[in-house]
Amino acid sequence: MIELGVNIDHIATVRQARRTYEPDPVIAAGLAEQGGADGITFHLREDRRHIQDRDIEILMKTVTVKTNFEMACADDVLSIACNAKPSWGLLVPESRQEITTEGGLDVVNDRGRIRDAVKRLQDSGILTSLFIDPDPAQVQASVDLGVDAVELHTGPYALATHQTQTTELARLDSAGQVAREAGIRLHAGHGLHYANVRPVAALANMIELNIGHSIVSRALMVGMREAVAEMRRILDLVRSPVS
Repeated sequence: MIELGVNIDHIATVRQARRTYEPDPVIAAGLAEQGGADGITFHLREDRRHIQDRDIEILMKTVTVKTNFEMACADDVLSIACNAKPSWGLLVPESRQEITTEGGLDVVNDRGRIRDAVKRLQDSGILTSLFIDPDPAQVQASVDLGVDAVELHTGPYALATHQTQTTELARLDSAGQVAREAGIRLHAGHGLHYANVRPVAALANMIELNIGHSIVSRALMVGMREAVAEMRRILDLVRSPVS
């Protein structure tokens, strides 16, 4: 069964547009659980554009499924994560200018800083994952750091035209093979939605997909519980082949 992590950041984005108290991402997390989410993902950005420190505190007291704390390799955010002790810590690149995450970590050329962040999380008993582009060299560099999983950036696949989508899917599969052979968990996310998720879910040994914007957008129309349940039903029809 493919595990579904629901990213609730953009519930907080709507709230922060008015700097008020609603909609509350904590309530959204509870509804996502009721809809069948296997995990709740949230990204505490350095500029606090959506998720706030208060959200982390309450989420860690109320979420009953696993928690996936996205963060940059920034000292202050790492300290918050180590104190919060989520199930997973997902290290991602971060730029103040970007609207959303635009690419994966460059583990090959930034091993020292990433290694230190991984160690801090693991020393606090937190499983670690790195958000990387679907490049076998980046996967291998991540494996060398001793992480528990890699999350492949599916943005290029999501943006691909019909003619190039097969190529992007093959890139994901090739990168995933390195993770499979190394015996670490294979996750994926970014830009996945109800119409394009099946081929990624069907990749060999794919374990977890993290999806946010599409589910939150659908939730505006049908409600959070039903939006998550719809994605859960799609994934339940997919059986990821085990190599």
